[in-house]
Amino acid sequence: MTRTNATVCLTFDFDAISLWIGPFGATSPSMISRGEFGAVGARRILGLLDREGIPATFFVTGHTAETYPDIVRDIAAAGHEIGHHGYLHENPIALETREREREVLQRGFDALDRVAGIRPTGYRSPAWDNSPYTIELLLEHGFRYESSLMGKDFVPYWCRVGDVINANGPYEFGEPVDLVEMPVSWVLDDFPYFEHVYLKTGLLNVGLAAPSHVEEVWRGEFDFMYRDVPGGVFNLTMHPQVIGRGHRMLMLERLIAHMRGHDGVTFATLGDAAQTFRGVNPRGGAVA
Repeated sequence: MTRTNATVCLTFDFDAISLWIGPFGATSPSMISRGEFGAVGARRILGLLDREGIPATFFVTGHTAETYPDIVRDIAAAGHEIGHHGYLHENPIALETREREREVLQRGFDALDRVAGIRPTGYRSPAWDNSPYTIELLLEHGFRYESSLMGKDFVPYWCRVGDVINANGPYEFGEPVDLVEMPVSWVLDDFPYFEHVYLKTGLLNVGLAAPSHVEEVWRGEFDFMYRDVPGGVFNLTMHPQVIGRGHRMLMLERLIAHMRGHDGVTFATLGDAAQTFRGVNPRGGAVA
């Protein structure tokens, strides 16, 4: 029996130093150097992807592009997709105004264009925290997909505008728009599992889990999708400064081998998976 293909999208948020000096407000050279390790991890990831012949998507902050231009150009030269990820890993909610969020989007565009001549068509919000203006701004800037929402797990869907939040009645869903959502989940993100973050205000994230534990969770999610969601898209989020540690890279290699051991599994960029969704799902149509 021929089964419907399953798609795996390996995505990497190349935040590097911007994560630490941006939202975390770091001034300690030690803390900042944790982001510096992102360059080491990115090189290891590029080597793994090359050996495995896998296309991937890298969401790159403008600050990272300016700080590590050679690596960003190498990502593009290897044929990987580069997406927009803010300038200094700014949480859109914290930007407060539509105009400030628009300015940050443009600054990220400008940096990626100067460094690699790229105009991204995909967006991932830093902290996965869209503002009330984000979707409209993404449409305004010509994005084709975004990857920050969690309304489904393995099935893309159309973004909406016009939702109404009611505390004393049912939630009101707005109208679908011409922007594909490639849904994410904290379950499929390496940062909460692995990264230990202690700020002046206290412990933010314990992290430091064993890769065997994370591998069990990620394999389980993939196996469920493969069995129960024909044609599903497995969207895995990783960070070079996190997954790039040696023992975690070995886990990622095992995970790739596990996925490749299943018939009909294709590795693709998030942009290509979004385009495939567009080809078979008319906007506004019901998607199970």
